[in-house]
Amino acid sequence: MPFVLWFNFLAGFAYVAAGAGLWLRRRWGAALAFAIAAATLVVYAAFAAHVMLGGAYEHRTVVAMALRSTVWVAISVVAWVSRRRLAAS
Repeated sequence: MPFVLWFNFLAGFAYVAAGAGLWLRRRWGAALAFAIAAATLVVYAAFAAHVMLGGAYEHRTVVAMALRSTVWVAISVVAWVSRRRLAAS
């Protein structure tokens, strides 16, 4: 799946930026983590549509996208909750 491969390649740069922003406790780090999670879910949905329409795929791509989606949703939730706690204190 070329669009999944390109997304994952380009997302790698966003992963590094989000990691830096979260590490430095920058407000944009949580927003970027959320954007990565949302984009990953959109690409995963497009990939699922491709598979349901009979397109070729590898099982490891399904597993990898599920893992990426889960990890970035979890990261964005933790970052968002932490951001709100910091703002409240």
